Amino acid sequence: MAILVNAESRVMVQGITGETGAYHTERMINYGTNIVGGVTPGKGGQKVHDLPVFDTVMECVEYTRADTTVIFLPAAFVKEAAIESIRAGVRYVVVIPEHIPIFDMMAIRKEAQKNAATVLGGNTPGIISPGQANLGIMPDIAFERGRVGVVSRSGSIIYYVADTLTRTGYGESTCVGLGGDPVLGSTFAEILWEFESDPDTRAIVMTGEIGGVYEEMAVDTIRGMKKPVLVMIGGIYAPPGKRMGHAGAIVEGKMGTAKEKLETLASAGAYPCRTFIDIPETLQKLGV
Repeated sequence: MAILVNAESRVMVQGITGETGAYHTERMINYGTNIVGGVTPGKGGQKVHDLPVFDTVMECVEYTRADTTVIFLPAAFVKEAAIESIRAGVRYVVVIPEHIPIFDMMAIRKEAQKNAATVLGGNTPGIISPGQANLGIMPDIAFERGRVGVVSRSGSIIYYVADTLTRTGYGESTCVGLGGDPVLGSTFAEILWEFESDPDTRAIVMTGEIGGVYEEMAVDTIRGMKKPVLVMIGGIYAPPGKRMGHAGAIVEGKMGTAKEKLETLASAGAYPCRTFIDIPETLQKLGV
């Protein structure tokens, strides 16, 4: 099995007629993802990669029964696009663009909670359930179907973790990109519980980064989980006051440092890993 998306997911692409949207739609189709249509206002009736394009999400949902969306639009249009999808009954919303305005993302999350929808991003590489569906910009070469779930704020760290798990024979059940923006649609805690209830996920690798409090927010969840949670935090040597890559990755004083996060999560029962190779070595010790 997998969490959130699988071979049965009916996926639409918002912004499918744009250069980026069209390019990644072709990649997702080639992987085997069940893309059923796309949405670009004013371009309804066109086709992209032989898929129907609709003017509105409601039309796309009505004609294709889409239950999942991937958004490839400029940040300024993401709020309207995401809320339109959520109100149309779409259950899973993947927000690829970065630098979504904070109040826009807060409004999206509020709407998602009201309608029992799950939002990933902004600034997420997407989500992949290997061998079933790849939504977003994940390079499928790194992934192989297996028994370890991965959730991360960083796309590049996901790729390296997955490659490590693939090369050491563990593989991945689902890899989830939370996103690197300061305000996110989903939290580590929410995704960890999804993995906890997935019978094919035997352990979870949680990779965070400096800045913010999303990692620490998962402490109570980790304490209540039966499956082992391995944690790795990027930015061990990051200097205070300097943003490192993502908009949310900035340390002020001791708050949000990698060292503090690792110690806090370890105190809750997580297994700290400082390097990629520590991950399969820890899994082996745990008998996963």
